[in-house]
Amino acid sequence: MKIIGEKINGTLVPVKKAIAKRDANFIRSLAQQQIEAGVGWLDIHAGTQADKELNDLAWLVETVQEMTKVPLCLDSTSPQALAAALKIIQVPPMINSISGETERLEHILPIAAEYGCQVIALAMDEGGIPSSVERRLKVIRNIITKTRRCGISDEMIYIDPLILTIATNIDSGIISLETMRTVKAEYPNVHLTCAISNISFGLPSRSLINSAFLNLAMAAGLDSAILDPLDRQLQKALLASELLLGRDRHCLKYTKAYRAGLFG
Repeated sequence: MKIIGEKINGTLVPVKKAIAKRDANFIRSLAQQQIEAGVGWLDIHAGTQADKELNDLAWLVETVQEMTKVPLCLDSTSPQALAAALKIIQVPPMINSISGETERLEHILPIAAEYGCQVIALAMDEGGIPSSVERRLKVIRNIITKTRRCGISDEMIYIDPLILTIATNIDSGIISLETMRTVKAEYPNVHLTCAISNISFGLPSRSLINSAFLNLAMAAGLDSAILDPLDRQLQKALLASELLLGRDRHCLKYTKAYRAGLFG
């Protein structure tokens, strides 16, 4: 299970201020904390206005890669910002994200193919996020047809079924889990990812809900996730799930974490 660390996100007030002030030490500290927690990628999201994003995303990339070789996940819908960042990046990154929207497929997918990037593909199109499993699968099938035509192998694709909060639709979890199971059955070499915390938005004790959903999603085939790697309850849920799903050979990860005091 690979974690995409979510904390370098310009929509968060402290990060937004750090970007505006070019506070490199703050950004590097966020990166270091997540690296120490074992992330596979660091999500880099400027989250700033269109006229500033190109420079802000490039600055974030330069700032973070000066202190680590951990791969970056470039989080942007701007082809121009992505192209600028890719020119200076040192380790092949992931792009977050493409979708079934024609504009993204036409402008971002060729960039990903040119640079050999892994991509996160969102199960949505011009009509928004489909409300049913079958409609999401229709979007996903279309995306994979296009990625294959561009020469991007299934192993390079991370499908995000798009998790909506359970607070506004009690079936959100079921829809997402069934989408995951079907994607893995139809496309066994495709990966699955999602933003775990979306499921609990607007509810109390969010970490508890997130942890329970993570357990279920991993059983449905989830093999990466965008989450807060500093959330100890999530980390414990992840380790226990890997153990029970037979992904932790000789229980080594679990026992090592226990000895390190992760479980209290």
